[in-house]
Amino acid sequence: MTATAPPAGPAEAGARMSRREVLQALSGLMVGMFVSILASTVVANALPRIIADLNGSQTIYTWIVTSELLAMTATVPLWGKMADLYSKKLLIQLSLGLFVMGSLIAGFTPNVEVLLASRVVQGIGAGGMTALATIVMAAMIPPRELGRYAGIFGAVFGVGTIAGPLIGGVLVDTSWLGWRWCFLIGVPFTLLSIVLLQRTLHLPVVRRQVTIDWLGAVLITAGVSTLLIWSSLAGNTFAWASGWTALMVVGGILLLALAVRVEARATDPIVPLDIFRNRTVSLATIASVLVGVAMFGGTVFLSQYFQISLGKSPTVAGLMSLPMIFGLLVSSTVAGQLITKYGRWKAYLVAGAAVMTVGMLLLGTIDAGTSVLVLSVYMAVLGVGVGMLMQNLVLAAQNDVPAHELGAATSVLTFFRSMGGAIGVSALGALLANRVTSLMTEKLGPAATGGSGSAEVPDLSALPEPVLRIVQEVYGVATADLFLVGAPFAVLALIVVLFIKEKPLHTLSGDERRAQEEAAAQAAGH
Repeated sequence: MTATAPPAGPAEAGARMSRREVLQALSGLMVGMFVSILASTVVANALPRIIADLNGSQTIYTWIVTSELLAMTATVPLWGKMADLYSKKLLIQLSLGLFVMGSLIAGFTPNVEVLLASRVVQGIGAGGMTALATIVMAAMIPPRELGRYAGIFGAVFGVGTIAGPLIGGVLVDTSWLGWRWCFLIGVPFTLLSIVLLQRTLHLPVVRRQVTIDWLGAVLITAGVSTLLIWSSLAGNTFAWASGWTALMVVGGILLLALAVRVEARATDPIVPLDIFRNRTVSLATIASVLVGVAMFGGTVFLSQYFQISLGKSPTVAGLMSLPMIFGLLVSSTVAGQLITKYGRWKAYLVAGAAVMTVGMLLLGTIDAGTSVLVLSVYMAVLGVGVGMLMQNLVLAAQNDVPAHELGAATSVLTFFRSMGGAIGVSALGALLANRVTSLMTEKLGPAATGGSGSAEVPDLSALPEPVLRIVQEVYGVATADLFLVGAPFAVLALIVVLFIKEKPLHTLSGDERRAQEEAAAQAAGH
């Protein structure tokens, strides 16, 4: 399919945006980024109540999170590719519109099936917002100055990731609101973001003939989806060593192998394979997957631990996330400012990966008797590590690619980080369900699973005291095990970032670099 991008309007054809214009445009981006990230996490503390109201299981619990992450992951490369071809402003508003549609469907859902479908629509919109926000930033701001803004964005990402459970908890505990508002609360803010971006975002639109590799997009989406569905169901719905496992793993790998073949031959591939010849991009991509597995895989289930193992209300469970927010907010902002001031960035990647590893190992020691103070310290340590590492991986990659590949490089990193998160949530969620079931069966007998083979998420208020204590202990042990499984991924991320070579940061914005590169290419042609 061939298309011509619309010409740049007069307001979009000017020189570099002023600092005031950049901040105005960032306000709309930050609102959109916040609500799209919030969608992934605001349901965390509401899930036990949602599952109880809609009669779901531990597997459904995992899938309400995973379905949104999966859709976000699978569509990020397509959004990133289209950003190199079409109006970034139009695309970002389209992604926000899809997010509003998904949120409204989720808010009025009658059952878990409709809820899962609405989460897919939300995820497609959130995938566009997550990829495009970073691409638009790189287009407006030189890498040398990007640190200060990336730090703010990293903080917004972190606050959205971890403050979501607090907001969700308050909504669930407020009698005249309830869990449906976890989905509806983002709608007015998303509409505000669309209006702000319409008024403040002015970027040039490249006019050129383009082709979109739809076959590659379908194969990548199908391959990734198959493997993620397998990692979520294996060990629970069917055995790890089974015919279903063989079918889904082989099928997923074949689809991705076909995708690589198609991408290698495509005129405008969704994921340009030659981008992986760049050592920084390749290493940052691997680190992003590992960070996604470690961070999302562990933290998504913390709110369930707070409520079931520690017996806290949804609101209190949300408040207990604040130390992680604070650690992430401070480290992300401070690291961004220091990178802008001194132009050095690798030390923050290494320190972030090391601190994240320590945080994961500390959280691997928790149980039903862990004090709130000790838990807060462990979570703050994890937040500090993630804050230094996550956003600066994107900065390192953006600084090391030609301007015309900024969109592809950014979306590749976002894609693989989201994929790591989806793998972490689905695989560790399956591990949690399996561990809870085996421990409950061991302590309470086969009756604990109700004959279904998997333990339902319990309603604590209906349990007698002796059974309640056992359930709390089981969820404490099972949650700690998740962090111990996630810790080696954090160690691998540390090893990978040690091999990233530090390079000086560019002083021109993405659009300025692109104009310079095109002028140099034309001059060489003459």
